Amino acid sequence: MHMAQMAEPPRLWEIKLPWEARIIYFVTLCVRDRHEVLANGRVFAAIKTTIDQLRRWDVLAGVVMPDHAHWIVAPQLDREISVGDFANAFKRLLRKNLRDQKWEWQRGCFDRLLLSDENLRNEWIYVQDNPVRDGLVERAELWPYRFDFINNEEGNL
Repeated sequence: MHMAQMAEPPRLWEIKLPWEARIIYFVTLCVRDRHEVLANGRVFAAIKTTIDQLRRWDVLAGVVMPDHAHWIVAPQLDREISVGDFANAFKRLLRKNLRDQKWEWQRGCFDRLLLSDENLRNEWIYVQDNPVRDGLVERAELWPYRFDFINNEEGNL
């Protein structure tokens, strides 16, 4: 007897959004073995350059923590582009910009499709408060390793 396979949840690209709705993802990239190598001026400068070099993705906001980075991103033109394309392009370009990067990223990424403006706002509030929850700063705006293009602000070094 052949057992029926359990249905899998729909993949992000199978979820149909109205054509006029912008597709926005929340993405987390982690450093392998959680080495704390990201939250410093040198790497942050390379991350800024990397964001400028991304050709198919808009970075709307991000917080760079010591061992991981949270991003809110949107494809520029191709609604069906894989979020893995963002992760791979970001990792590849950052390695090129750092030149002597001795650490590695964990494979893949964690991602979630944001289905509404409210989800976007809530996700950004959560993400920008990450350094506060980790005890790195008292207020989110004091964390220098962040980008907030949603509100046209950029963290200062």
